[in-house]
Amino acid sequence: MTSSHAASHAVISGASIAGLSAAHWLRRIGWEVTLLERAPAFRDGGQNVDVRGVAREVLDRMGLFDAVKALNTTETGTVLVDGRGGTIAELPSNGPDGATAELEVLRGDFARAILDHLPPGVEIVYGDTVADVDEHDERDEHDERDEHGGAITVTTASGRVLHADLLVVAEGVRSATRDRLFGGTVNRRDLGINMVFGTIPRTPGDDDRWRWYNTVGGRQVHLRPDNHGTTRAILAHAHDEDFSALDHDEALARIRACYAGAGWEAPRVLDGFDTSEDVYVDRLTQIRMRTWHRGRVCLVGDAAWCVTPMGGGGASLALTGGYVLAAHLSTAGSAGPAGPAGLEAALAAYEGWMRPLVDSVQKLPPGLTHMAYPRTRPALALRNLVSKALVSAPLAPLTAKLTQVADTDRSLPRMTVPA
Repeated sequence: MTSSHAASHAVISGASIAGLSAAHWLRRIGWEVTLLERAPAFRDGGQNVDVRGVAREVLDRMGLFDAVKALNTTETGTVLVDGRGGTIAELPSNGPDGATAELEVLRGDFARAILDHLPPGVEIVYGDTVADVDEHDERDEHDERDEHGGAITVTTASGRVLHADLLVVAEGVRSATRDRLFGGTVNRRDLGINMVFGTIPRTPGDDDRWRWYNTVGGRQVHLRPDNHGTTRAILAHAHDEDFSALDHDEALARIRACYAGAGWEAPRVLDGFDTSEDVYVDRLTQIRMRTWHRGRVCLVGDAAWCVTPMGGGGASLALTGGYVLAAHLSTAGSAGPAGPAGLEAALAAYEGWMRPLVDSVQKLPPGLTHMAYPRTRPALALRNLVSKALVSAPLAPLTAKLTQVADTDRSLPRMTVPA
């Protein structure tokens, strides 16, 4: 077995919010950390994310609350608009967890803030990813763990061989490593929604609000301000076909055809997407799994529990998951000397703490897709009436609670940090 003086080693695959959070906190509890990222360099860009509920406390414990708040997108509120841009309803945005959260930030800016404040000693390897995983039989006292100080061997696509006590998979909703290691236990729930994201030029008519437009045919158009002098745009469309499976040009051509006659700012967004450098197409898919760990491999973030923008709170859950994982590892003595039993207890405790938060977000209200993406004029008219009712004085407090994701009355688990 590993010497009691040897530091535990984690390999983390995926360097966005979940992976960076896990790297931050595992390093804080004294682990050696190697962070693998498939992209050749840090990935800037991305759309709005927010920090809500218990994740606000995690961010504060990181010492990053003020730094992230300073990166605010400048968005001040959320309004539903009609085809002329007139306001139908304004969603509650008062308080830290309103429709527009106090900590509203672009994904790339958020991840960069965590990256820039990682504790010293985190090794980051770009342009590489997990190719093979070999878990040693720890009942054999002469196995490879004795020689190299790790119970799991990770071989990367570039041929690097890493010996570790734990592999943390934080690769996102379409994680290849998760699929390879967990196989048929991955349950994908297709929500039937294509979303196209991109950055387009800002115009004088853009303001500091998230403007959300619905029209018939299950189509939405979203415009949101950012802190970089541009506008973040989203086209979301209820459709049986998965546009994310198409190549870039074909997907945009199909989207353009679907949005013919959509009105409002749809033509501007479509034209902007033709030249935007960061357009990507996504098919909203929840990931549901009975367990997020197996042996010395665990999942965190969207790879484990993708909640999609329909549920919201994905960034908050990712940030929180990294902390909760490290906290339970720190108090269970779970790697190295404690052996697989201690690790299993820590990973089970991590799942037990996170599962209620995730389940509460993944349980979407019945009929939500039909209400959010009306296909006919009567359905659209009904949706607008319901929206007005929900923001009326009697119902506004109840509506405000719908945005309170990643919220819990439980205290964060205790973390033991080396002196």
